[in-house]
Amino acid sequence: MSIVSPRAFLLDLFHAALAAADPARTLAAHLPPRPRGRTVVVGAGKAAAAMAAALEACWDGPLSGLVICPYGHGLPTERIAVAEAGHPVPDAAGFRAATRMLALLDGLGADDLVIALISGGGSALMSLPAPGLSLDDKQAVTRGLLLSGASIAEINCLRKHLSAVKGGRLALAAWPAPLHALVVSDVPGDDPSVIASGPTVADPTTAREALEIVRKYRLEIPFAVIQFLKRQTEETPKPGDPRLERSSLAIITRPAEALLAAADTARRAGVTPLVLGDALEGESREVARALAGMALSAARLGLPAAPPCVLLSGGETTVTVRGRGQGGPNGEFALALALALKGRNNISAIACDTDGMDGASGAAGALVLPDSLARAHAKGIDVPALLAQNDSSGLFAPLGDLVQTGPTRTNVNDFRAIFIAEPTQ
Repeated sequence: MSIVSPRAFLLDLFHAALAAADPARTLAAHLPPRPRGRTVVVGAGKAAAAMAAALEACWDGPLSGLVICPYGHGLPTERIAVAEAGHPVPDAAGFRAATRMLALLDGLGADDLVIALISGGGSALMSLPAPGLSLDDKQAVTRGLLLSGASIAEINCLRKHLSAVKGGRLALAAWPAPLHALVVSDVPGDDPSVIASGPTVADPTTAREALEIVRKYRLEIPFAVIQFLKRQTEETPKPGDPRLERSSLAIITRPAEALLAAADTARRAGVTPLVLGDALEGESREVARALAGMALSAARLGLPAAPPCVLLSGGETTVTVRGRGQGGPNGEFALALALALKGRNNISAIACDTDGMDGASGAAGALVLPDSLARAHAKGIDVPALLAQNDSSGLFAPLGDLVQTGPTRTNVNDFRAIFIAEPTQ
């Protein structure tokens, strides 16, 4: 392989990461044995439809069930119904589908089997509030969390304690039938209790911790939610709960595997990959400044790697929204990175969400090229002002540097690659 251009090279890396995260390539190796009774499939997430199609293709036996995916992420299936619902803010379609999903588990016995297909995004899609709360309550909480800058673990801690499904409660609904979860990880550290708010596993967090998150971020949420958390008498199931003894789990795709696939692609192109890790977290603009410093060091000093090299990282950055612009965490990372690199002539980058939808941008993410700032200046674009307004689309859309994939039907979190080419003479 040869590098045609930085743009083409970076897109090749991203597509290699997406291919490695395709459930059709990974699901079959993690199937449980067939049961004597029925097999019922439930689940939710951005990869849910692709996982359902993959399961239908390789399952040797009767199959029925329902999974929930975001609007536009569906696929044709024959035996497993696919419902589409709102994400990231839950809606009535998700409420209805989650209600149907729980009904499918009613009356199952020890000889039956439940296969749960879980991926990121499942928290919003399985929008069944705990008794005493309304869908309006959950929508208000979600909107507040999305603007707060809270981490995914903090967001899901709060979601678990407001749900009739998450935080292990889906597994309780399946009991006494054994449940085997097939999971696509989208969280730093691959913690199953955080992925889609852990609907099939024990929850180590508490309602008191959820209240502390509300206070930490000064969330303006309904009073009914505060009162519910204060008086919550039935906690989520904790480690050691006997009702979870028949629940098992396999992570079929991890963010690290996507990064390693991109690293292999880089090596074949004669570029040294440096995988910085799959669990980088923090404010997008702060992470961008830190990685820009590393890239500039590589360009000047050959440290931590000599050009041509590429810095690969995953994880989930966040944005504390203060402006009125359009974008997402990856777009904000790319915008802040462009400013920090100051048009360095041999550094380019890509930052994308592997689900194909970066926040409210409508794109997967964006490309940063050595001439990005020069082209923006020629168009009269005030780049620092756009960052202040959280408006990454205001830069990358007019430059033609948004990465448009549409729904990828997988989700292994953020993908970032910073390419340091050999210096031009």
